[in-house]
Formats: sequence, structure tokens, C-alpha cells
Amino acid sequence: MWRDSFRLQIFCLLMAVLAIVVLVHNFFQLEHLEDNTVSGSNWITEDDVQHSLSQTTKTARKPYCDFKQQILSKREQVEQELLLASIQWPKPPDGKIAFVQSTDPTHSDFVIVKPSGLFRVGDELEVLVHMKDFQGKPKQYGGDYLQARIHSPLLKAGAAGRIVDCRNGLYKVFFTLLWPGEVKVSVSLVHPSEAIQVLLRLREEKPDRVYFKSSFKSGRYSETTECNVCLPGDLPVCNFTDLYTGEPWFCYKPRKLSCASRISHAKGGYQKGLLTQEESLFFQSDVNIKRPILSSGPDSVIVKPKAFTDKSSRDRAEDPTVSPSGYYYEDQWMSRTHWIHHFNKSDDITKCLQGKVIYLFGDSTVRQWFEYLTTFVPDLVEFNLGSPKNVGPLMAVDLKHNILLKFRCHGPPIRFSTVFSSELRYIANELNGVVGGRNTVIAITIWSHFSTFPVEVYIRRLRNIRRSIVQLLDRSPKTVIVIRTANVQALGPEVSLFNSDWYSFQLDSVMRKMFSGIAVHFVDAWEMSLAHYLPHNLHPKEVIVKNQIDAFLSYVCPLQT
Repeated sequence: MWRDSFRLQIFCLLMAVLAIVVLVHNFFQLEHLEDNTVSGSNWITEDDVQHSLSQTTKTARKPYCDFKQQILSKREQVEQELLLASIQWPKPPDGKIAFVQSTDPTHSDFVIVKPSGLFRVGDELEVLVHMKDFQGKPKQYGGDYLQARIHSPLLKAGAAGRIVDCRNGLYKVFFTLLWPGEVKVSVSLVHPSEAIQVLLRLREEKPDRVYFKSSFKSGRYSETTECNVCLPGDLPVCNFTDLYTGEPWFCYKPRKLSCASRISHAKGGYQKGLLTQEESLFFQSDVNIKRPILSSGPDSVIVKPKAFTDKSSRDRAEDPTVSPSGYYYEDQWMSRTHWIHHFNKSDDITKCLQGKVIYLFGDSTVRQWFEYLTTFVPDLVEFNLGSPKNVGPLMAVDLKHNILLKFRCHGPPIRFSTVFSSELRYIANELNGVVGGRNTVIAITIWSHFSTFPVEVYIRRLRNIRRSIVQLLDRSPKTVIVIRTANVQALGPEVSLFNSDWYSFQLDSVMRKMFSGIAVHFVDAWEMSLAHYLPHNLHPKEVIVKNQIDAFLSYVCPLQT
């Protein structure tokens, strides 16, 4: 009897163990199925993310995100280290610096070296900038972010300068004199060096200071959760990492809905209270953000015409690091690296684009090109796709001349209002779907929405785009690909913490280096916005956009010289 009872107990124990094995097996099967859904969505925790990223590059930083925990080849690792080294910024001395010891643009000044000298077109002009603090004492270290240009208001002429930080409170600015007449010098302090250190801290420690959200819906029930490149904490998350590029994107998992029920993406908002009271003193609109530095002597020189006209400079190979890349004269941009045709009539644009498909990928600054072309060219009629005007995708068609123009925003992070999840596309993936050829034109810009993240996040995005560009040019070398650079913008205390020109300048420097040496062209929106007389604007005014379009189309339809 007791033996039968013992056998029954053994049998029950074995059945219980078998049930547990089956349950665990089914759980892993379910995970496997989730991992291979078309949307790439699954339910994982932060611990899972960290575990899956073992055997990756190590970082001493807070493991907030995987911006440095990437699996990189040796070549990619070397490139990334070189890129980061190239944008290293000079630091002030260790220790807290009082506001009165920070850079004061009012006490600072500049002088023109040999202002009464004989200058001709093509000569170089040197300017020395002496930085002082609010007590009028000379600064002993560098790291201030300056912008400088020369201009002749009556001629509507202007060009950007090249700034060298001597790291002792002295800065040298070099200008190439490119037109005759009276040429004035303007220098501005964008941020003091003390503010730059705050911006660096925010970029490294607060990459989530802009946050995003997604809506999830099933039937009449919906939920909204926070999203970002990576999410801190141990709450369950939905993994929307792109299967092809590996670009990470996560949302906190809804309480009752599945990850697959996501329907939209949107900007969530901006974090407040990022600065201490002392730090906020370094970000004052009328004190030390984009304030002019005045000359202690003459602020202009007289430039004589050149003895002969040298046109050979425009025949050299295009180099995105040439400075200045061009200049304005009579409100028209004159490139120093290639000939620009000024498309002043809509018929000229139609003739250039006839038979072509034009893809515009990126943010709202390249969407301006779509808006300009559809407004200026009457036969290019926008086709209503039912998309929000400021989001897209957008499409315009000229049936008579066989022209197709498309705009699509880049994938997250992107601070647009609501974007349908099905329309969230990465530029690299879109390029892989383009056949290419002599009648295919592609313009790309990507920078502004990455300003709050560590630079490694941006490098990865550009690396994926560059790989797809190289593959596209390999299969269709006649494809025309144009990169629109970043541009300067108006800044205030709040905007500076999220979209400072200094952030944009750093990203733009990285982009130019990463895309140099491959068969792409550049529209230097940075210098075109900096050299112009109009106030800085994230979305430049039409006269500047028109010059960008002229430069762009001059690559599509180069002048026969």
C-alpha cells in the first residue's frame, strides 16, 4: 500500500516538473516569435538590454543609453575616436568660476591687424580678439564660441571667417577678401567658455532633456508612453530598434496593450530646471548669448580690385572643409568650389529637373526646399497624400515634364508633431530602396534633432547613411547626391540648452569629415546663413533658401564652362 502511495507521489512530482519544463519552453517560444515580428517590437526590460549589450565597447559613463555600448569594428572604433578628438573643446581651469570672471562681450574687443594696409581681392585679413571678464580683466584661457563675418551692406556682400583659439584669451580670425570696396568686420560671442562647459555636461548627463512619446491603440482603448533612444529604470519597454540599421528606439510598454499596437510618434516636451542658479547666469540674452564684440579701432578696410581675374579656384575638387566655401555678392551666393547657375525663372528649374525623380530626406530645413520648389514652379503641383503639412511625407508632380518630387522626414529622434508609426523611416533604409541612375537626385540633411544626444548617437546614424550612399553609388554611379549642412539660428536662454549653434557646429564638423572623400556634393547652408545680413533663423528666409536651391540645382544641371 505504502509503495503504491510512494509511486503516486513520484508520478505527481514528475508531472509537475514536466509542466514547468513545458511552461518555460512555451515562454521562450513566445519570446522568439515576438523577436521576429515584422515591426521589430518586443517586450524587454532594461536589464535585458544591458545583458544583450555585453561584450561591447566599455564606457565610464552612466549606462543610460547604448550610445557608446555599440559593437564596432576596429576601423569604426578608430574613426569614432578620431572624430571625437577632432571636436574636443578647450576647457577652463578646474574649479568653479564665478559669473564676474566669465567672458563679457562688452568689455572684450577686437583689432584689425594693419587696418591701413593695402588690400586686394584674394588677400587675407587678420583680426585679433581680446576676451575680458565682467571686471574688465583679460581672460587667461580659451574655449569661448565666436562667430565672425565680413560684409559690405551696400553691396549685399558677406562671407564667414575662420577662427583660431589661442587658448589664452586671445583669438585670431582670418578672412579671405573676396570683393572690392569697403569691407566691415563683425565678431560675436555666441557662448562664453563657461557656458560651453554647461552645454557639454547637459549633452553627456541629460540626453533625455527632450523626450518623446508614442500612442498605442486597440479598438477604443489607447495609451501613451514615453520614448527615447534609451529609457532608464527597470520598467518593461517596447524595443523598436531598427532591424537593418540597428538604430535603437524604445518606448515604455503600455500597461494593457501590446507593443505592436503603436500607432504614432510625437515630440513629448522639454525638461525644465536643468541649470543651477549660477549656471543660468551664463545664458542671458542681452548679456552673453550672441552679443557683438566691438572694435577698439577701425572696423573696416578698403579692398582694391585684383589685377586679373582668377577663375581656376572653382575648378578644384570639392572639399567640404574649405573655408570660406563661398560668399554673397548682390545677394547671390558665389561658391568658391563650383560654378553656380542662378535659377531666376521657373522655366529654368523645370528644364533642369525634366524627367527626374528628386528625393528630399531629412528635417524641416530640407522640407523648405520642397516648399520653395512647389511655390516657385507653377507646373509642379503638390499631390495631397493626407499627411500633415509640417510632417509629410509630401509629394509633387509635373506630369507635363515628367518630374516627381518627394519629401520624407528622417527616423527618430525627430521633434515633429504626430507622425504615424508606419511613416517612421530611416534614411539608410530608404536609400536602399532607391534604384538610382542619371535621372535620380537625392538631397539629405540630418542634424538639428540630434543636438541633445551624445555625438556617438549621431556618428552611428551618419555611418548607416554613408554605407547606404556608398552602396547606391556603387550600383548607380550616375546618381546625384547632395548633402545640405546645418545652419545657424536665433538663440535665447532656453533654446541654447537644446539647439545651440555650438551643438550644431560640432555635429556639422563631424558630418563634413564623415562624408568627405565620397562622391557627394555639399550645399553649405552653414556659411550661407552665417554670412548673410538677415537675422539668424532655424528656418532661413526665402532669399537664403533660394540661394541654397541654386547651389543644389547647379549640381543637378552643372554649367558647361
